[in-house]
Amino acid sequence: MTAMATADGQINGLSVDVEEWFQVGAFEKVIDRADWPSLASRAERNCDAILQLFDDAGAKGTFFTLGWVAERHPAMMRRIAEAGHEVASHGWDHERVFRLGATAFAADLSRARRVIEDASGQAVTGYRAPSFSIDARTPWAFEVLAEQGYAYSSSVAPVAHDHYGWRDAPRFAFRPLADAALVEIPVTTALFAGKRLAAGGGGFFRVLPYQFSRWAIRQVNRDEGRPAVFYFHPWEIDPDQPRVAGAPLRSRLRHYTNLNVMAAKLRQLVAEFRWGRMDALAAREAARAPIWPAALLDQAA
Repeated sequence: MTAMATADGQINGLSVDVEEWFQVGAFEKVIDRADWPSLASRAERNCDAILQLFDDAGAKGTFFTLGWVAERHPAMMRRIAEAGHEVASHGWDHERVFRLGATAFAADLSRARRVIEDASGQAVTGYRAPSFSIDARTPWAFEVLAEQGYAYSSSVAPVAHDHYGWRDAPRFAFRPLADAALVEIPVTTALFAGKRLAAGGGGFFRVLPYQFSRWAIRQVNRDEGRPAVFYFHPWEIDPDQPRVAGAPLRSRLRHYTNLNVMAAKLRQLVAEFRWGRMDALAAREAARAPIWPAALLDQAA
């Protein structure tokens, strides 16, 4: 089945969270940030492989990039933009939003945006929080994003999870502020027996059978008439990356399982469904995005 052969006609959001193998939450307690500059970078080689994979399928997507990475790989950022993909922000150095506070978050956004735009030559209008860390603790983050002129965010995982999640958030696009055009595009979840299942990519896509992702995306596209939002990381297609022996077993299992099959699964995914940039998806969804959660925002004010 080709991308143009899907019966539902939905154009889904394809996204890459660009970060190094050593910048993930799984290793934050065993790899010191001060050591990052001395560790072997693999982001560029992995992103070039992703660009080729997308090009082979005729797919366009969004690369949510850490400013820390963009500063060190400006040529890579330019190649991404010149290939027709959107360049967006993943913050500066993968610090979660709930650890920053409003003032530090604003500074993080500004620093990352400036570097990413300089490196890519493309305006940045989209943002994804590290580890989907905009949640019930941080509704103020939307105010900061709106103040800085962002058009959309894709920073909410509307599930309950031990690492992240805002389980009460809408599953599809919403406007978090009544007085701003900012649109939030949550990562995809599917429904089974009345429960939400994380189905938007990352480790779930890598570890679970491909048939699960096919079922979930078809449910969202055909049964609910909405686009899916899918994400993954460059290190997930890199089975030869260094191993971090000191990390907890659970973290190592999450990070390393099925790295050797990820690229093949991605090729199948981008061929089977239709994909596009997140900025285009946000623009399409804005007209039907309800305002939510006004009551929570009032309480936080």
